[in-house]
Amino acid sequence: MTVSPIPVLDVGGTHVTAALVDPATGRPIPSSVTRRPLGSNAAAARILDAIALAALELPADHRPCWGVAMPGPFDYDTGIGRFAGIGKFESLSGVDVGAGLRRRLDHRAERLRFLNDADAFAIGEYHAGAAAGHDRVVCLTLGTGVGSSFLRTGRPVHDGATVPPAGHVHRLTVHHRPLEDTVSRRAIRAHYARLEALPADRALPDVHEIAVRAEEGNAAAAEAFRYAFDTLGQALAPWIDRFEATAVVVGGSMAQSWGLIHPALSAGLAVAGGTAVRVLPARRPAEAPLIGAAHWAQDAPSAP
Repeated sequence: MTVSPIPVLDVGGTHVTAALVDPATGRPIPSSVTRRPLGSNAAAARILDAIALAALELPADHRPCWGVAMPGPFDYDTGIGRFAGIGKFESLSGVDVGAGLRRRLDHRAERLRFLNDADAFAIGEYHAGAAAGHDRVVCLTLGTGVGSSFLRTGRPVHDGATVPPAGHVHRLTVHHRPLEDTVSRRAIRAHYARLEALPADRALPDVHEIAVRAEEGNAAAAEAFRYAFDTLGQALAPWIDRFEATAVVVGGSMAQSWGLIHPALSAGLAVAGGTAVRVLPARRPAEAPLIGAAHWAQDAPSAP
């Protein structure tokens, strides 16, 4: 008997990806994966239209419950956006995203099950990637900022004394400042500019270009990366001990610069004197959020 695939969406600040996940293999069906641009500063109706357009491109023979990975802040239980004051998806603040998408998807969506995008990545890596085999693992997504998920036996932990507030590393402070003042796209660019004494009116290179310069031997670029991820390691170390994690899995766009991130992050963890853990690159960085969203949808209670 053929089992219907699981429809999933991975919503990001610049793109939305739709796919069908084969429950037999646990992997996205390659021919179904659709990636479309998404303007996070657009009006609410335009954002919802764009997400629905990607979803409607999927073949229709799928299950009625969707898994939807969304960035925060978001009320994942009710499907309502809480994006006020963060510079993206502002128009969705207070909007019932779930109702808006169900209306646009008509008969193809009886239910949408939302989860945090970092949690979706972590669950995907647990089931099919570098987090497999680890009962307790911390997963990081490094992009514009620092996303995080603390997984226990494949389930995100958001409460309790063993994890940061809501399980979010970006809420931590280090050196008396918010973590993302040191570890983020804007922080690395600003630090590099200071080290190079760039004029204030000069356009700053993006993180990818700074990484290229570091790999070519530019001392300021190398130090900007080293400082950021050494600091991340120091901030993270106490929580790894409290959570009793045995691995840290790293994904996100910045993780492509693994040769710069891995030694600095490992050194920061070691300097803080915490328990030694394996620091691993994501094995399925693109597929993991889709795989995780599918597991979330598949595990949904039967009640609407």
